Amino acid sequence: MASALDEDTQQSIAEGRETAKAFLRSIQKDLQKVFVVFLIGFLATFWALRTYIWDRLREVTESNMSAAVAEEADIIATTPFEVILLQAKIGLIVGAIAAIPPLIYVTRDELRARGMWPQSPIARWKLALLGLLAAGLFSAGVAYGVFAFFPLMFGFLAEFGLEADIQPTYGIVMWTEFIVFLSLSFGLAGQMPMVITGLSYAEIVPYETFRDKWRYAVVAIFVFGAVFSPPDPFTQLLWAFPLVALYGFSLYLAKLVVTAKRSSDRIDVLGAVRNHWNVVGGATVLGGALVYGFYEYGGRTAVNDLLRLAGSTRRFLEPGAGLGVDPTTALGVYAAAWAIAFAAVATLWAVYTDLDTASAGYRYGDPTAIDVGELDAAGVRAAPADAFAEMGEEESLALAQSAIDDDDPEKAQAILDRFDEANEGSDGDGGADDAGEDGLVGNVQNRTSRASSTFLAELTDGNEEEAEDDIGGYYTDLKFIFDSLRTRSFRIVAVFGAVMAAAFTWLYLGGLGTVRGDLERRVPAEVEGGINIITLHPVEALIFMVKFSVMLGIFAAFPVALYYAWPALRERGFVAGRLYQVYLWAGALGAGMIGGFALGYAYIAPGIIGWLVTDARLADMVITYQVSDFLWLVIYTTIGIGFLADIPIAMVLLNNAGVPYRVFRARWREVTIGILLVAAVFTPADVITMFLATIPLMLAYGVGVGVLFLVTFGGRRDLSPPAEFVGE
Repeated sequence: MASALDEDTQQSIAEGRETAKAFLRSIQKDLQKVFVVFLIGFLATFWALRTYIWDRLREVTESNMSAAVAEEADIIATTPFEVILLQAKIGLIVGAIAAIPPLIYVTRDELRARGMWPQSPIARWKLALLGLLAAGLFSAGVAYGVFAFFPLMFGFLAEFGLEADIQPTYGIVMWTEFIVFLSLSFGLAGQMPMVITGLSYAEIVPYETFRDKWRYAVVAIFVFGAVFSPPDPFTQLLWAFPLVALYGFSLYLAKLVVTAKRSSDRIDVLGAVRNHWNVVGGATVLGGALVYGFYEYGGRTAVNDLLRLAGSTRRFLEPGAGLGVDPTTALGVYAAAWAIAFAAVATLWAVYTDLDTASAGYRYGDPTAIDVGELDAAGVRAAPADAFAEMGEEESLALAQSAIDDDDPEKAQAILDRFDEANEGSDGDGGADDAGEDGLVGNVQNRTSRASSTFLAELTDGNEEEAEDDIGGYYTDLKFIFDSLRTRSFRIVAVFGAVMAAAFTWLYLGGLGTVRGDLERRVPAEVEGGINIITLHPVEALIFMVKFSVMLGIFAAFPVALYYAWPALRERGFVAGRLYQVYLWAGALGAGMIGGFALGYAYIAPGIIGWLVTDARLADMVITYQVSDFLWLVIYTTIGIGFLADIPIAMVLLNNAGVPYRVFRARWREVTIGILLVAAVFTPADVITMFLATIPLMLAYGVGVGVLFLVTFGGRRDLSPPAEFVGE
């Protein structure tokens, strides 16, 4: 059989294979040493997990729990080989990571011979220092998670679960992954100072970008904390505030390094200390005095009292305790160490201050070095024209838009005016005419539109009249519809957010336990002990609450979005009929949902759950359900019934809005695929559960097709004329 690869490709693959073989043969003996390192890492990790780490993680989990809560919390294995396989996996990962440095070391000559070794001008001691710094920052981040974040978080999660009658019984795999991944996230977050400083120093990302975009960074930190931490405000602040402070420290450090780089030929440490001897000396005395006062004037006692009130078992010991040194000598060493640390920080500040001053003086008089974004409106108008002559139109637009965002239209107009003045001879379209009658915002929008006006022409070979057909009518229609919703998006989002927040708050404040208790009371009396609900993942119940709240928010926001989108839908031919039909839709779908929910909650859910529980009890089984599976079963048998009832109703409404019967009958394959996608997203990660959700939906769709067949007399008389997008 002929090969699908050409001769050159086959030759390249063969040469690469031979190179790899030669490479492996040359390091064959050294690979044995690398394997020994891997094996040591694997066995050491396996042994440490069995003898120390599991117990230590258990202590961290229960450290902030009350005695009663800790008694209820438990870590379980759900399969016979789960623990040993987990230990083996962790050992393999640690062993592989430990083997990477020696592997790189033993292959350095071969890599250098093949031109694959980086030719770095950085000295080895600097690389070693960077490595130690990275390891230290990573360790500090992990330590913060282990000693501060996890105890508070697990205490909250366990108490919340018990209040809802959900036992905190964590599966060892999920529990371990949760701790490991969050610890890694804290460790990686600890790299922030080095990453920001390195990117700024290398000018890959300018320092000014990190400085100007700090608002986005703060929002991203809080969003990340809201997603990966419990909804308790204190825990979220415990996540976000240290990272925000770390970002601020990273900015200062990056500014220091960048300033030093730009003024490297003028660094004079001793001169800076002489210029600011009072600050450096005062900081040195302050560092030693703080430590001395902390131990000698009641600081240690006060902190220990606060720790005792917080329920912590940690205490500050006397100076030298456990070190074999008398308290007086130890206190002197502590004070000297902190004095040196304060002196070092003050020296860095002094050097930075002198460098910043020298850098400003060095750049004084260079118009192109002026940062226009830092000036006010008067400063922009007073700046030399050269500062704007080197500026591109996109940069001027960005600066003007930034000023508008900062609610400073005067500055934005000044930037545009100065740019037009500086480029008056090279741009015939510039000047005040761009603003037109729309004012400053119109000025910016017109310029932006002019800068991007050729995009559509390039796609359509300059024939803009045929753009809609060339690009696709559906894209244009959808864009028109979404544009019609843009001005009303705040109201739609407000409805979605209000319903979602209300649902989550109700569940969080006891609604979850109320529903669970009410359904448990419907269990047949012969089932002793009721139903035991456990959570295998620490945040499993919270994830369910978020998903359920989002579903309710979408359901509530849909009629509002439909109301505002109806005129655009009708204009584009997607629907027929007047706006009053939206009320008909909302009323009919709401009635179907409420009726189906009432039927499911009153009869179907208790019947199915009772049958399952009774069947398990008759088989002499312990009835323990995972919280997500149990609650999704409740959702499927209550709200799911209402949703099933809404499918035929929605199909009749769509037919009345202009979607003909033949479309529903012919498009059943697309509907099936869509239902499978929705089920894959909103159901637990289980194929059987996904199909259990899909089959009833398809049956409801079939019922809807049957109802339409009867109502439309086999499709001969639709309730409304077909809309334009489906044709006649």
